[in-house]
Amino acid sequence: MNDSNREQLALVTGGASGIGRATAAALAEAGYRVAITGRTEASLQEAATALPGDVCWKTCDVADRSQVTQLFEWLRQEHRSPDILVNSAGVNVAKRMMGNLDPQDFDQVMNVNLTGTFNCIHAALPAMRERRQGVIVNIVSVAGRRAMLLAGAPYCVSKAAQSTLGTYVALEEAPHGVKVTNIYPGETNTPIVDRRPEPPPAEKRAAMLQPEDVAACVMTVLTLPPRAVVPELIVTPPYMMLD
Repeated sequence: MNDSNREQLALVTGGASGIGRATAAALAEAGYRVAITGRTEASLQEAATALPGDVCWKTCDVADRSQVTQLFEWLRQEHRSPDILVNSAGVNVAKRMMGNLDPQDFDQVMNVNLTGTFNCIHAALPAMRERRQGVIVNIVSVAGRRAMLLAGAPYCVSKAAQSTLGTYVALEEAPHGVKVTNIYPGETNTPIVDRRPEPPPAEKRAAMLQPEDVAACVMTVLTLPPRAVVPELIVTPPYMMLD
């Protein structure tokens, strides 16, 4: 555990489950102060109790800009503005093909995966600029680099846009000391795969990346000195190598 990490606050969206929860655990174990957010109070309470270290929580729908504003104001008043932001909140829908997709479901996926990431980055940047340091990590997906039928139309489109947003913010904010990393996991055993039209069996899940694998990538990014940044990081199970 690094004692200097205790001075920094990391905010993890989607922190009650999956990659977000695993990342929050890794951050807490490394000595960071951690805040987790999500839409379900009971899940956040359970996660905050189970996670190690100093973990606080507040409900927030990242797609709702007013709720994000309230979240960051609460952090500023009760704790501090985040030094680290991990955008891990994400959704998908079962009916995801153009032939059966409900336009409202398309909007929902875009609102959480893209607009939610924008809302949190926009809220986090002023304090990071003022300090002239900060790290933003976006949990994207390999479906954000290459359209995949398995992922469906709204997820692929939202993740491609999230990827572009992260890349743009990295370019604009580098002179202000803010570093941005897009992480592109392949298939990962998280609750989001339960939304597939045919959820994968246990043996398939075991072969996927596990949330802790992606969390380890986040922690690697955070160990770099200020002179180094990883703009993009792709991590996949061996059966899913990208050419």
